Amino acid sequence: MEGEDFDEGDFFRAIERSGARVLLIGRRALIAIGIPVLTADYDLWIPADDAEKLNGALDALGMIPNRTPTEARKMGRYVIENGEHVDVLIARQVSTQEGVAVLFEEVYARAAPVIVAGRATIRVPCVDDLILTKRFGARARDLADIDLLRAFAARRTHHDE
Repeated sequence: MEGEDFDEGDFFRAIERSGARVLLIGRRALIAIGIPVLTADYDLWIPADDAEKLNGALDALGMIPNRTPTEARKMGRYVIENGEHVDVLIARQVSTQEGVAVLFEEVYARAAPVIVAGRATIRVPCVDDLILTKRFGARARDLADIDLLRAFAARRTHHDE
């Protein structure tokens, strides 16, 4: 699959059909909940046991992982690409820069299904959990995204009153 042949709908439908427990994180998650930001890649978080399912589903689209599932489990992350870049976090838990442990199963349980690309569903963490995932790296862009997420949550709370 060349970059110009990439179909985001096919990508998300393949993930949906994979049977893997997948969370959309990063800036694409912000876009999915309605925050307009720019990004050129996809960020996913999966539990270690679901790497084969995800890889198999994306292999059908010509997307290739840069590590085997065993190697990825040891490293805690890997990349799937072929025209598009997908960063995959593969861990049961990740700590924020402040040392707060964030557990995949807890975040997944609170995540909501969101329709993406007009025709597929993927789970997106709640705003509080997205903020925690932004604290994994705490780059300047992540801190700006945290401000956007807080403003988004405040607007939603204000509209709900």
